[in-house]
Amino acid sequence: LMNAAVAQGVEPAQIVQHCDSVSLCFSKGLGAPAGAVLAGNREFVTEAWRVRKLLGGGMRQAGGLAATAHLGLQHAEATLRRDHDNARHFAEGTLGPFTIHVLDSPLCSVNLAAVETNIVMVNVQGAWPSPTELCDRLRTVSEEEVAETGQAVSVLLLPWSAHAVRAVWHRDVSDHDTKLAKSKLEFVIRKCQE
Repeated sequence: LMNAAVAQGVEPAQIVQHCDSVSLCFSKGLGAPAGAVLAGNREFVTEAWRVRKLLGGGMRQAGGLAATAHLGLQHAEATLRRDHDNARHFAEGTLGPFTIHVLDSPLCSVNLAAVETNIVMVNVQGAWPSPTELCDRLRTVSEEEVAETGQAVSVLLLPWSAHAVRAVWHRDVSDHDTKLAKSKLEFVIRKCQE
């Protein structure tokens, strides 16, 4: 919800105005270690509260978590905007000479029109490497990589489908981390093409 609101430049309330209920997670992008909020009409929230108690949910002394959620909400727009910018930079290559979008690689590509928030879907073309193999190579640091690039970088991406890898940015991924991830992907693609 918050990523969509920032990307569209609208208040979250505008997006959910026709919804009967909404839940919002405060972790990852907003930076809280845990926590979520559920909103809806009184009857819905009362029933959700009852079921949560019935299933053993609930925490005592959750004020510290609430404070982190509050802080995350106060800084949400700036934090999420930075995440969106980093995702876009990764996809289009504005942080350096490497550009996934115009790499003209037979191995992978990115549809820039689909990069609207903090998520980049890298399309893996051909039979090799598979998305799982590509993710394995991005995660693994080889001696050859260290010798050639002078750095050891491990990038954790998710094999999303038979032909796609998913990359997601959150508050703990910096501009520098994004540059390193791009360099690592460039290295892996080059090695796969060799």
